[in-house]
Formats: sequence, C-alpha cells, structure tokens
Amino acid sequence: MLIAMILLSVILIVVLTAVFKIHPFLSLLAGAFFVGITTGMPLLTVVKHVNEGFGGLMQGIGLVIVAGTIIGIILEKSGAAYRMAEVVLRLIGEKRPQLAMSIIGYIVSIPVFCDSGYIILSSLKKALAKRAKVAIASMAVALATGLYATHTLVPPTPGPIAVAGNIGAESYLGTIILIGLLVAIPATIVGYLWAVKVGTKISVPEDVEDNGLDYDEIVKSFGQMPSTFKAFLPIVLPIVLIGIGSVAKLTMPESGFNNFLQFLGAPTVALLFGVLAAFLLLPKLNEETLTSWIGEALKEAAPILLITGAGGAFGRVISNSGVAEMIGEMNFDALAGGSLFLLVPFVIAAALKTAQGSTTAALVITSTLVAPLLPAMGIEGAIPLALVVMAVGAGGMMVSHVNDSFFWVVTEFSGMKVTDAYKAQTMATLLQGITTIIVTMILWMILV
Repeated sequence: MLIAMILLSVILIVVLTAVFKIHPFLSLLAGAFFVGITTGMPLLTVVKHVNEGFGGLMQGIGLVIVAGTIIGIILEKSGAAYRMAEVVLRLIGEKRPQLAMSIIGYIVSIPVFCDSGYIILSSLKKALAKRAKVAIASMAVALATGLYATHTLVPPTPGPIAVAGNIGAESYLGTIILIGLLVAIPATIVGYLWAVKVGTKISVPEDVEDNGLDYDEIVKSFGQMPSTFKAFLPIVLPIVLIGIGSVAKLTMPESGFNNFLQFLGAPTVALLFGVLAAFLLLPKLNEETLTSWIGEALKEAAPILLITGAGGAFGRVISNSGVAEMIGEMNFDALAGGSLFLLVPFVIAAALKTAQGSTTAALVITSTLVAPLLPAMGIEGAIPLALVVMAVGAGGMMVSHVNDSFFWVVTEFSGMKVTDAYKAQTMATLLQGITTIIVTMILWMILV
C-alpha cells in the first residue's frame, strides 16, 4: 500500500503538470501532501516534514542556484557567451562548423540555461551556416545537443544541483562537475554525429536561411566584447576552487590552511567568487547592470528554487513515510552488480521527462524517489553518488518533444517543421540519453 501511494503521488504530479498545466511547484507540493496524508501520517507531522524538506534543501543549494543564474545572465548580456563562441571557432576552424557549434554549446550551457544559450547563439548559427554553406538544421541540432549535454549533467546548472541535494551529495559537487564534464563529452559527440548524418538532409524555408546578418556584422553588433580571459573566468574559477577544496578534503591533513582551502572550495563560496569574476564583464557599474541584470537573474532563479524546494519537501515526506525501513528489508541481490541499479533512476527520469516535458522537474522527482534506495544498496561516497546523478541526468535527456519548451525554441529559431524536428532534435536527445547511461554504467564498473 505504501509503494502504491507513492506511485499514485507520482502519477498525480504528472497529470497535474502535463494535463492540467499546473506549475511543477504546486504539483510537487500536492504530491507531498498526498503521500503524507494517504500513508497515515499525522496531519501536523505532514506540514512539519514539508516545511523541513523545503527549507533543508534550500539551505544546501539555494545560494548555489542563485549565484549560477547570476553568472549565466551576465555572460549572456555582456557578450561573453559570444566571445567564448568566437574563441572556439578560431580553435576549431570554420571548416568544421557543426563541431564548432557542438563545442560552443557544451561550454556555454555550463552556467547558461540551454533555452537562453540557444537563443543567444542562434544568429551566430545562421551566419556560420550561410558562410560554410551547410544546412541550418544540421547546425541547429549540433548546437542544441551540445547545450543539452552539459545543461543536464554539469553543475552549476540547477537540475544536477537539485539531484545532488536530494540524494545527499551536495558536498561532492567537485566530483560531480568533473564526472559530468567527462560524461557529457560522449553525449555531445553523439549529438554532433546525428547533426551531420540527419540534419544535413533537412531543408528549411529559403526566407529562414537568408534571414540573418553575416558573421562579421554580428560580431560588430556587440560592440566592444570582453576579453577571452574575462569571458571564461566566471566559469573556470568556481570549478577550479571547488576542485581545490575537494582535493584538500581528501588528501591534506587537518590544518588551518586546509580549512581555508575547503572554505574557498565550498560550492556557495566558489560560485560567489564566480559572481565577482562576472562583475568584471559589466560594461558599466550602474543601475541597469547592478540592479536590472541581477534582478532578471533572480526572476529566472525563482521558479527553479521553488521547484527544487518543493521536490525537497516531496522527498522528505517520502523518506519519513516508512519507505526507507521497508526498502532496507528488501532483497536487492538481483541488483548487486551496482551498475544495474543505475537503470532504476534512468528509467524513472526518462518516463517522467517524456510524460511532462520539464527536465528539471523530472530530475527533482526522480532523485527524491531513489534517495531512500541508496543507503539500502550501500551506495555512498563521491564517485558512486556522482554516477547516480549522471544516471538521473541521462533519463532526464529522454526525450525532448512537443511538451518541452527547449524543443520549441530549437524548432522556431531554426525554421524546421515539427516533423523534421522530431527526426532531428527528438531522436538526437534519445540517443544522447542512451549513450549517457551506457557510459555511466561503464564508469561504474571501472571506478566503483
């Protein structure tokens, strides 16, 4: 009965979001109260667990999400994302435009939401397609899949951070970032290959191909763009600091210096240093940049924070419903190989993503459901938990179709027909998800 009520709560959440179009925040809260009440929890205890779950998760990752969003908005508005794209183009060369777009997407989407990243780089994509005489659809899929890979797998994007918080891995963000960057490479390569194989065969209306500035005109339209060092610093600095903190924690003896390095590597502190580095990109220090830009970032962060917090409330109610004790008594010999267990979060996340469209909601719900399973399976520590995050992210990639806002961003800004977008974008994300879970399982067998 307990498992049945939890399954019903998930169905309730999917129906509310996918059918009745209710915001995932309210849907997750409804699911939390449904589980608490139907499993016989005292009513005041349900309220207590909902409040504690919401606040507890925000305590660990709330500021990280806000800081990451601020960095992304500044990179977007200052032209730094474009500067990063220009650097990649110089390194890769304009003779391999699809590969360049895939790598650009891979880098830009680490702090910038994939929807925003695609819109920012859409004009560049068209200009390069025109100059290199390649199909716009091919460039669109290459860019979209590159953005999608790191958006789903690499913090400080909110989805992977929320998963880490829900499964108790927020202190291992350094390891999650490193493994996420590694696992996202094959996912990006698969997207690139699909773009070259299928995207080149898809044509778009001539007015879409001709509508756009030349590459040189686009670069000039940004005016004075920031230097390469300043453009990359807000991304690189937090990752380096988190990495230093993780190494210090694992390898150095307890000392004041070690504590200082761990302080710098704490995700909240590291991301705040990233925000300070992003301030170097501001064209002027005035009300528009220091208030309006930051205010826009806070508006973007708000729904992510609410969904993540509601997911924490949902998870806290589930974990206190008695399911953890029941799971502890189950026989998991069939999943003793460890890597087979990764299929559980993968399948759940894939089903939720396909049903209701939101990647973040799918990641949040899945991680709350599998969190009680991890202690029973003996899954703990940096690398095993990081690979669980990857498995959830792999499921969250599958599949982007008409109920996903990113699908429509790619379709509209590339000029593809919906049927062509299914062949190109939807199939590419399916292959990305399958590739990611295979790579994750192989890494488990090697590293765990």
